Amino acid sequence: MSAKKTLKEEALYYHAKGRPGKIEVIPTKETATQRDLTLAYSPGVADPCLEIAANPEDVYKYTAKGNLVAVISNGTAVLGLGDIGPAAGKPVMEGKGLLFKIYADIDVFDLELDTKNVDEFVRTVKILEPTFGGVNLEDISAPECFEIEERLKAELNIPVMHDDQHGTAIISAAALLNALEIVNKDIAKAKIVVNGAGASAISCSKLYHSLGAKKENIFMFDSKGLIHPSRTNLDGKKIEFANNNAPAETTLTEALTGADVFIGLSKGDVLKQDMVKVMAKDCIVFAMANPTPEIAYDEAMAARKDIIFATGRSDYPNQVNNVLGFPYIFRGALDVRSKVINEEMKLAAVRALADLAKKPVPDIVNMAYGKDNLIFGREYIIPKPVDPRLLTTVAPAVARAAMETGVAKFPILDWDAYETQLSKRLGLDNTLTKAITNKARQNPKRVVLADAENLAVLKAAQQVRQENIATPILLGNVKRIKQLILDNHLDLAQVEIIDPMSPQNAEEKARLERYGDMLFEKRKRKGFNKTEAHDIMRRRTYYACMMVESGEADAMIGGMTRNYPDTLRPALHAVGRQEGVKKVAGMYILMSRFGPLFLADTTVNFNPTAEEIVEIAELVAKEVEKFNIKPRIALLTYSNFGSADGEDAIKMRKAVEMLKAKHPKMIVDGEMQAHLPFDTELLRENHPFCDLGKEGANILLFPNLSASNIAYNLVKEVAAIEKIGPVLLGLKKPVHVLQLGSTTREIANMIAISVVEAQMIK
Repeated sequence: MSAKKTLKEEALYYHAKGRPGKIEVIPTKETATQRDLTLAYSPGVADPCLEIAANPEDVYKYTAKGNLVAVISNGTAVLGLGDIGPAAGKPVMEGKGLLFKIYADIDVFDLELDTKNVDEFVRTVKILEPTFGGVNLEDISAPECFEIEERLKAELNIPVMHDDQHGTAIISAAALLNALEIVNKDIAKAKIVVNGAGASAISCSKLYHSLGAKKENIFMFDSKGLIHPSRTNLDGKKIEFANNNAPAETTLTEALTGADVFIGLSKGDVLKQDMVKVMAKDCIVFAMANPTPEIAYDEAMAARKDIIFATGRSDYPNQVNNVLGFPYIFRGALDVRSKVINEEMKLAAVRALADLAKKPVPDIVNMAYGKDNLIFGREYIIPKPVDPRLLTTVAPAVARAAMETGVAKFPILDWDAYETQLSKRLGLDNTLTKAITNKARQNPKRVVLADAENLAVLKAAQQVRQENIATPILLGNVKRIKQLILDNHLDLAQVEIIDPMSPQNAEEKARLERYGDMLFEKRKRKGFNKTEAHDIMRRRTYYACMMVESGEADAMIGGMTRNYPDTLRPALHAVGRQEGVKKVAGMYILMSRFGPLFLADTTVNFNPTAEEIVEIAELVAKEVEKFNIKPRIALLTYSNFGSADGEDAIKMRKAVEMLKAKHPKMIVDGEMQAHLPFDTELLRENHPFCDLGKEGANILLFPNLSASNIAYNLVKEVAAIEKIGPVLLGLKKPVHVLQLGSTTREIANMIAISVVEAQMIK
């Protein structure tokens, strides 16, 4: 089965599973008691109603309006699918709402309007104004989109933006400013060729003009040729960029001769290497057609060594991605209750993005893209979408511009407090999952899956293979695995399948014999005889671990069909502990609103001593540092800094003393109750000496396995928090033991973690 067909099936399943769609509405206030309902609805709700009636601006104080954006479309220009109608466009609008929420904590109602009549569209949106704090227009065809946006901006008192027009314009403008700076060219003198004349191309050109580009230097092409004053078929806004500085019959190749910049907003493969070669020295090419750019990255780089190249794709440098803009632009506009998103606010976003690319890159971003140090230059002219600073950089810039231009109704007085508020909205370290996946893609490794007769494991194998995260190796009964692949229409052709119980050829038999000899050498004075070593090697977990130990695989994932100790034991026998490690440990990563939380030990040690807790803390801190995150460790129990005694309190107290003595620069404290590492204000007020009073903790250590396992399972189920794990710490090579019942997503995340660990070992 083709990868394209498999992706289609996965996408349909993703949208249909559980609660259909991608978004839901949840209460933000208590609703458990009759008193709560009395306040939420009748009769208590009458009081905020009357306050708003007396002072309309109080609607922002008492309702969700100030954090609610409408994503509105009529489905006439959905992605590259064209006019597919409002209902068919709804998955895209829900997706846009999802991006608003995860990047800027903005709530969204998506509205799909069944009309192509401009008057009817505008009237509908206008009468909905009391509901929303802002309007994001989406996937509306040109030229109607221009008139709709202009009229709504004039008639509404809330910010309106058509992202298809302005999103790409803002991001590409920031990239263009930086690219021109790198090659030392003046935008006012640059010759710019734009291929495409739709809403996005027009908006890009207008914004470049606002930044100093001369209209006489902008040569725009549509499917019929150069936009020229002599043409009689120019609709919408195209006439604004009609250029008579070249003959009407000028071809794209001729226009590109000596051009400094090519802006592609058209279709794939229309720009050829010969066309790039005639451009000016240090040319800039933004090939932004998706998913196929106007020219492929490899072809463009082969055509010119002096080129600065950008696309809309994430797998090449310099991705022009709208998600760098719209969430943060609306965040800033909403936070000052701006009446509009004006030109100055868009330009502020452009300059904020351009400036951010010149600043030192956070370690987590470097890790995500497999770089030691991303530095402003030809292959880094625009921030990466995983950069946690975007929210605290772009939103304040937009808010300032709104205030400076007099369109803000709620000015910000304390900018430091505002930045802190933004930081707390999402937990700005919470880009870890994306960072791990991106880094794994930089250098995929061979990961052996010991339980490949499990459908969730096979689906995870398909996912990581398609996303180029890992090369899976499947262990199990060959016939059974192939039947599962066939029955479930999985795309796992050419993936290696090995059955240790029944070697298929001489090579596999020789490998099995060799692995048995290796295990015997490791365990011959630890209770194994030679026959036992060879017999036990037919067990998939032992075989998989020995593949890793021998270097024939880079990592191993097991545990789906066996109890945890039954998978851990072979790892200890075949791979062994890191030098100096006495106790291995297990760690879970929870993606909380505070950022990633690392919980240990959650799987291995029943009742560790203070000395063993010290070693667990060291193992977890070392693992967290691999993700370029500074460890901040809290040792948890029922006591706060000596407020109570007892075995666990004394143990954790002693462990803290030992850690501070052994690692004076380590940020670690305890013993403390579980709420304190997150309530830093309370921590500072009552325990000002605590090392965690400023930023709280990101590593939580528990006094025993019972406490840690209960805490982890309770939190991840009740709070519905995404998790990664368990991550096994202390082994020489990446071997991880899943919990029974792990989902496909959890397995894929663990494969990505194991690939990153293998990269670091290499």
